[in-house]
Amino acid sequence: MVARQVEEQIAARFPVGQRLRVLDVGLGQGTQALRLARAGHRITGLESDPRMLSTVRTALAAEPEGIRERVRLIEGDGRETGVHFLPGSFDVVLCHGVLMYLPEPDPFLAGLARVLAPGGLLSLLVRNADALAMRPGLARDWEGALASFDSPAYTNRIGLPVRADRLDALTGTLAGIGAPLDTWYGVRVFTDQAAEDEEPPTGQELARLLAAEDRAGRTDPYRAVAALLHLCGVRG
Repeated sequence: MVARQVEEQIAARFPVGQRLRVLDVGLGQGTQALRLARAGHRITGLESDPRMLSTVRTALAAEPEGIRERVRLIEGDGRETGVHFLPGSFDVVLCHGVLMYLPEPDPFLAGLARVLAPGGLLSLLVRNADALAMRPGLARDWEGALASFDSPAYTNRIGLPVRADRLDALTGTLAGIGAPLDTWYGVRVFTDQAAEDEEPPTGQELARLLAAEDRAGRTDPYRAVAALLHLCGVRG
């Protein structure tokens, strides 16, 4: 779903065929970075975990040479974009699944906005603090649900203490750093309860699932209770 949404935003903001400069901060396994490299864009991946970088390098090695030469990987902390890049260096900055690990995201986000060119797209994927009670509540964990109303802190599925973000707070932050919120989506409205090892459906069933998630992720009030929020800011 996030890949579809990123492609939609790129198509709406840049001329068809333009080769974009993309920074993926905390690129993880490189799913979005490789997808965009295959589409012809120039990718810089910034990742602090050497194990993740090794995974991406292995995946990249299996790609054709033309794709490999469009990807640059840097081991480094996303809070140090000013050390690695000049202002306005990128047309698109992706930061997916990173903010939940940061106790104070505002300076980090300001650094991301700084390296965006005017009119550039900032794509954030965050845990939705306004819907934290949904997962434990639907699992009938009433104690966990009640606790989730009062704090943005939670423990993720791999057992790490993390935090969630509220749409209103991030909207204010994005306005303050010069990349005001333009569009936002909900992600995982209906499927957040799926087990990690559950096999996804295939064929027409998968198509129907994605269509339902896509519609809900764009529609109020459903998107407001999604497990994740995908926020798209535009650099002024």
